[in-house]
Amino acid sequence: MVETVLRIVRAALVAVRAISAVLLCCSVVLNFVNIIGRYFFSVSISWAEEIMLFLMVGCVFIGNGAVAWSNRQIRMDVIVGLMPPPVRKAFELFADLVFIATAVALTVFAWPVIVDLAAFDERSQAANFPLVIPQALIPIGLTVMALFVAIRLLTRGRQAPAEARTH
Repeated sequence: MVETVLRIVRAALVAVRAISAVLLCCSVVLNFVNIIGRYFFSVSISWAEEIMLFLMVGCVFIGNGAVAWSNRQIRMDVIVGLMPPPVRKAFELFADLVFIATAVALTVFAWPVIVDLAAFDERSQAANFPLVIPQALIPIGLTVMALFVAIRLLTRGRQAPAEARTH
């Protein structure tokens, strides 16, 4: 059972990384095209900045699932790192549980906003892009992160140590 769950997580990590990479590449290409147009043809894409921002939001929030799985998120743990291993592990567990609760709460509170954005067909100013798409990536990314952290906690000790650090 655990191996099946870990296999699914590995496949999901591949998908998460691929989606993040595609979003980042699209942002870079759009930026490059806009620069070429602006400096060589005196024509810029009016909606480029807005779409690049949306692409970066998607890249970050979707890609953070892989960061959460590998337990490499930014944290202030200098003092915790100096504590004895049992105390340190207790603080790390507490931090992961608080993270899961926070991600779930943010997702629950954000979802009515997402539903309203879809219902009212709210659009961005420059690109006339449906705001529900980039805004939905935030709670989706937080949900993916919370799931990965929960699975990492539940499968702790059942995965290879190198896998926990590099994936």
